[in-house]
Amino acid sequence: MDDQPLTDSGNADPRGARSPDADRDQVRSDDATPGRRFSKVTAALLGVALVVIGLDLLTKTIAVATLDPQRPIEIIGDVVTLRLVRNSGAAFSLASGYTWVLTVIALIVVAVIIRYSSRLNSWGWAIGLALVLGGAIGNLIDRIFRAPEPLQGHVVDFVSVGWWPVFNVADSAVVCGAILLVALSALGFDYDGSRTGWAARRDRHPDDTGSTDKTDGNEDGGSTHA
Repeated sequence: MDDQPLTDSGNADPRGARSPDADRDQVRSDDATPGRRFSKVTAALLGVALVVIGLDLLTKTIAVATLDPQRPIEIIGDVVTLRLVRNSGAAFSLASGYTWVLTVIALIVVAVIIRYSSRLNSWGWAIGLALVLGGAIGNLIDRIFRAPEPLQGHVVDFVSVGWWPVFNVADSAVVCGAILLVALSALGFDYDGSRTGWAARRDRHPDDTGSTDKTDGNEDGGSTHA
């Protein structure tokens, strides 16, 4: 006896062909998969990170080629100046003397962000992590390829604002990204798109108001509210 394919008698084509409705259902199912839903967010994260890396490399190259470490350029008096500094520490010249440790930490941060980027379903989190990722890679490139030796290279800093330590584009990106992530977390916007706390209450408020208005309208004989 010949084997026959198992089919659903209610939806199957007796000739074994897929119906157009089944094909449309399959397309909708594919579009709803996590991989497709997160791909745009992941692409945005990588795109913003690449922009940060490009700006960081460009500005550092210009700074090294044009700035004299002994002759800072005043932009706004002595409050904002361009001052070329070789930094062996972390962002804003912190933790000097721990270059190789900072290099390892930066590598771990980059690997973790890339590894879990596919789980993102929040544009805000994508931008925040992209800024941190781009800044970390920008300074990591300096630590790997610049003097005095691989993995212990000194980062190029060149922007000085008042009493604040000299910094670069990568430092700014890391700090801005971190501030954005902290703000999103505090407000209740989670990386997976879910919302808690203030964000969840804000989303529920319009619904509550709408249902109240609808009830009032029914009680008043169908009147509406402005």
